Parts: sequence; structure tokens; C-alpha cells
Amino acid sequence: MFLTFITFLPLAGALFLVFMPKESVAAIKQTALAVAVADFLLSLLLWTNFDNTTHKMQFELNVPWIEAWGINYHIGLDGISLLLYVMTTFLTMICVLASWDINKHMREYMIAMLTLSTGMLGVFISLDLFMFYVFWEFQLVPMYLIVGVWGGPRRIYASIKFFLFTAVGSLLMLVAILWIYFYIQETTGVATADILYITEHLDAPLGTQKWLWMAFFLAFAIKVPMFPFHTWLPDAHVEAPTAGSVILAGVLLKMGTYGFLRFNLPFFPQASYEFVPMVAWLAIIGIIYGALVAMVQEDLKKLVAYSSVSHLGFVMLGIFALNPYGIQGALIQNINHGISTGALFLLVGVVYDRRHTRLISEFGGLAKIMPKYTICFMIAALSSIGLPGMNGFVGEFLVLLGIFQVNGLWAACATSGVILAACYILWMFQRVMFLELKNPKNADLKDMNTREMLTVVPLLILIFWIGLYPKPFMDTFDASVTHLVSKVSPDNFRPKKEHHDNDHNDKHNDKQNEKHGEHARLITPTEMASLNHRLQMPALTKE
Repeated sequence: MFLTFITFLPLAGALFLVFMPKESVAAIKQTALAVAVADFLLSLLLWTNFDNTTHKMQFELNVPWIEAWGINYHIGLDGISLLLYVMTTFLTMICVLASWDINKHMREYMIAMLTLSTGMLGVFISLDLFMFYVFWEFQLVPMYLIVGVWGGPRRIYASIKFFLFTAVGSLLMLVAILWIYFYIQETTGVATADILYITEHLDAPLGTQKWLWMAFFLAFAIKVPMFPFHTWLPDAHVEAPTAGSVILAGVLLKMGTYGFLRFNLPFFPQASYEFVPMVAWLAIIGIIYGALVAMVQEDLKKLVAYSSVSHLGFVMLGIFALNPYGIQGALIQNINHGISTGALFLLVGVVYDRRHTRLISEFGGLAKIMPKYTICFMIAALSSIGLPGMNGFVGEFLVLLGIFQVNGLWAACATSGVILAACYILWMFQRVMFLELKNPKNADLKDMNTREMLTVVPLLILIFWIGLYPKPFMDTFDASVTHLVSKVSPDNFRPKKEHHDNDHNDKHNDKQNEKHGEHARLITPTEMASLNHRLQMPALTKE
């Protein structure tokens, strides 16, 4: 029940806000922040009470929901989902605080933000396929409203594009879910949508696995987003309000990578192995393409948006390395991206609130008048590059280590993305923070205030914490990763034919040896002497 309480607390807070007078702006903001802070603190109790020595689900609750169809309210967390769950509550708290200056429909905005939080949390705890799908679709609506109502000039176009892209992929996933439901019922005699039961009992032929894998792949690849399904992301990021961009980059995109780990790999392990080259090359193209396009952007927010395409290519590459290093690197990079990119979006929002422009050409020399802002931006930028000692280095190093064990060429190509990231991040930083302060509109810009520092500093602390001491985070998902790898490791599939051939040859040789051995035992010394005499060879004598 405790997990249910934490998950639905934001929704309860949103319902409470409905009955508050919309003129009470200060009270609305304070109430929303109090709910978000309480939810985050309660989620920390889940982490501190989590047993990281087992891969099994914890804080589990399984009660009938639609009993006639075998659909249950089944929730729980393991090492793969726990950190994403806690990060969701953390970033929701940050986003509520970052939304203090929203100037229209504050009550409705906070209702949408808190409702979105419950939708996202529900995705990570769902252990029933239909329940997962409900939450997956549920979170689309508040995000659509946040972009479409409180976004920029092209907000309607961006919100509709976001909604349509995600909905199309989701429909194909629904078809696959229905097929799995009826297949499990036919093969096992049990009508259930339980994810854990399906993971253990789904044994479809490889051809069928591939079709189902592709249906899930499309839904999750759009959400990540992977190349070439990424075109909705820059528009959504650019038009969304600052907090909307933070929650989009920090949590919503992670639902796609989480889906691959929760469904594609354990449901269809052999199909996942077969599709590794395709996913790897798409991820590598995304890494390089995202970096190159980011390099030519003149809009700060669009640059950070395309950097997300590049960084999440590393996450996908790590997942489909199908080994412990790669998957651990992908999971920690999931967290890292939410932290570093979230910080960059918050910092871009700081100057946008003052100048109402994000064009790099409009800035220059900000380090002279905004020293606190410059230091914060520098830390977030270096984290995004993957500087040793910061969180980005840990994730990228593990991913590259994992993929190098699979294919050295893939690792070499992906490494170029690290170099390109340094190019576009440092070049942008130089043009915005240094050079001469030529634009008179920037002369009177104020440095970050206390509220803005409170939104960014916690993220900067996490950047150094994970970079210098990632062990608490790695330990959280270590057992779950080990269990997952045991199910999807290429050793389960790649050597299968070779082992079969070798076993067949060994059995044949054993039979031949056994046959020869039987003959040898049947030949007596007298017969051996006679045989040698016939072959004109010296007779064997026994000393």
C-alpha cells in the first residue's frame, strides 16, 4: 500500500488544487510544492529500504482488478525501475519549483504537472500489461496540455506532433499486448496479463517473436527517441515551458529505454539478439547525427534537445550490448542524462526569462555579469561532455566498455560522439559566456536568484556524487542486471548451433571410439598375433 500511496499522492494533490480558488496563486504554488516535496521524501524511503541483493520485485502488491479477464492491480519495483521512480519524484519537485513564474492559469498548470507525475510513476511500477498501457497513455494527456497551453509560439504544432507520434506507436504495442494475452491463455490455460508470469511462460516461435518485438520496438523507439523517429523531440523541447522540457528529457524519454529493458529483452530474448546489429547502427547514427545537428544550432534549447538524441543513442547501445557492463552503463546513463540535461534546460530557461530569446548570437560575455550562472552552466556542460569526475563519464565509459566486447567498430564509431559532444558544447559555452559583452541588452542582466539556485544546485550535487562515488546507484540495480543478462546473454543463442554441432560430433566420435573399443576388447592375444602375422608385422609379445 505504501507504494500505491506514493504513486497517487500527486494525483490526490492535483484533485485538492481543483477546489482551491484560482486567484490564490501563492497558496496554489505552495501546496503543489509541498505535495511534490513530500512525495520525493517518501520515495527515498523506498530506496533506503530496498534490498539490493535480490533481483525480485519488492514493495509488491497484487490484487484483482478486472478478475474475469485476469487483469490485476499488480505493482512493484526492482533495481531497474527503482532509481527511475525516485528520479521522477525528484524532478517533479524541481519542476514545480522552477515553474514559480508561470504567468497564466497557475492552478491548471500545477494540476497538469502533478497529474503527469502520477502517470509517469505508474509506468515504472506496473507489473500488469494492461495496467502498464493505461499509465503509458494516461501520461500523454497532461504532457500534451503542458506543451500545448503553456508552450511557445508553435506550441499547438509541437504538442499535436508529440501526441500523434507517441499514440501511433502505442497502438501497435496494444496489438502486440492483445496477441500475447491470448497466446498465453491458449498455451498455458491461464488468462492473465501479469508481466512476471508472461516473462516466464512466453515461448513464441522466433518468427512470431520478431513481429511482436518490432511492435514494442516502434512504441519505445519513438519515445526514446531513436533515429529516425526523433523528429518530434526538438519541436516539443523548444516549445515546451522550461519545466516541461526538464520533465520530458528527465523522465518521459526514459520510459522508452525502460520499456526495452522490461519488455523487449525479457519477453523476446532471441529476437533481441537477432536485432542487435540493427539497433546498434541506429543508435550509432543517432549519436553522430544528433551531435552534428546540435553543432549547427543557433537556438540554445534546440542544441540541448539534439544533444538528447545523441546521448540517448549511448543508452540504447548499452542496452543492446546484452552484457553487464553495457546494461549497467545504460541504466546509470539514463539517470545521468536526466540530471545533466535537466540542469541545462533549467539554465537555458534562466536567461530566456530575462531576455526572452534563446539565440546564441544574442549573448556573449555573460561570465562578466552572471558569475554564478556561468559556474553552474559550466558544471552542467562538462557533465554532458562526460568529463572524468562527473556523472557522464561513468555511464559513457561503461557503455563503451560493454559494446567494445561485442564489436570494436561499433565502439569506435560511438566514441566519435564523445568528441563531437565536446565540440558543440564547448563552442556554445565559449560564445555565450565568454567573448566580448557587445549586446547592450545583456549589460543589466541579473545573476541567478535563490529560487533558481535551489532548482539547479541539487542537480549539480548529483553530478559530482555519481561521478565520484557511483557505488550506491550501481549496487541498486546490480542484482537485477545480472538476472536480466542471464536471460538475454548472446551466449544463450549465438553458440547454440555451434554447441549443437560440436555435441553431435562429440557423440559421433564417442560412438566410434566406443565401437572401436568394443572390437579391441573382443580381440584376444592369439587373434592379434595371427592378425599381425598376416600383415607381415612383428608379433606383439607380452613381456
